[in-house]
Amino acid sequence: MFPSLQAFELTETNRDWLIHRPAEIATYVVLALVLRFALHRMIDRMTRPREPSDKPAMLRPLRERAPRGVKEAMVNERRAQRARTIGSVLKSTVSIVVLIWVVLQVLAVLGVNVAPFIASAGVIGVALGFGAQNLVRDFLSGIFMLLEDQYGVGDVVDLGEAVGTVETVGLRVTTIRDVNGTLWYCRNGEIVRVGNMSQGYAVAVVDLPIAHAANVQRACEVALEAVTEAAKGDAIAADVLEPPELLGVNSVTAESVTLRITARTKPGRQWAVQRTFARAALSAFTHYDIDAPYLSVLSSARSTN
Repeated sequence: MFPSLQAFELTETNRDWLIHRPAEIATYVVLALVLRFALHRMIDRMTRPREPSDKPAMLRPLRERAPRGVKEAMVNERRAQRARTIGSVLKSTVSIVVLIWVVLQVLAVLGVNVAPFIASAGVIGVALGFGAQNLVRDFLSGIFMLLEDQYGVGDVVDLGEAVGTVETVGLRVTTIRDVNGTLWYCRNGEIVRVGNMSQGYAVAVVDLPIAHAANVQRACEVALEAVTEAAKGDAIAADVLEPPELLGVNSVTAESVTLRITARTKPGRQWAVQRTFARAALSAFTHYDIDAPYLSVLSSARSTN
């Protein structure tokens, strides 16, 4: 009788480890996947407006940094960009929380006492507070950065050491791709100041040097006419928000007199507009015989010889 009872007990044990516990673990894994999928879908619905002109539900409690006079289309584009950034961070947070939960449940099913792990979380939190202050500061800076809409994915920013396009935004690290293709990893807690060149609008600034002997009034008229005509071209017409403005003589040095022209543009398009304006102005100067600084220097050198 004892051998048969032992066989029965072994069969029950095997059934528990081979059927019941794997089924319970599979249930928790499936539940975690469904929960993650549902939460991600909810975040997507909160970060995507029903209509292009609507404000995403997640951004309604948050204030915006859109300056006055900016077109509604640009404001909507900025809203969508900000919502995508916040949604990306929330999805990562949800995935981490769900993963931790399912791991603890699986350990409990396997008979591992998870109480010490949960109790040690408080100790770990205290240790992080004292020994990992930089990590905590990075997370807090990342949270406030997202809430205040300092920058988002796709923005061109100046973070001091790194200048370029934001590729990813996280709670701890922000990655910046500069003009040379270098990818910079910037800890949020180390970012002291942010210069965002993609919020609201940008200003194209063009400095045009001319010779001292040139007719300044005539040069101003020619330059303004040239850049105004260039602003109507198909290449940049959609990027220029206001007609170019001539500020006049910006500086006078021993080598040249510098004229300055500005124009309000779409964010991120100021450099293309600047190049177009500079090319148009220089071509006009050549056409109307307005001397560049180096020509006067060459002429004086030739006369001396």
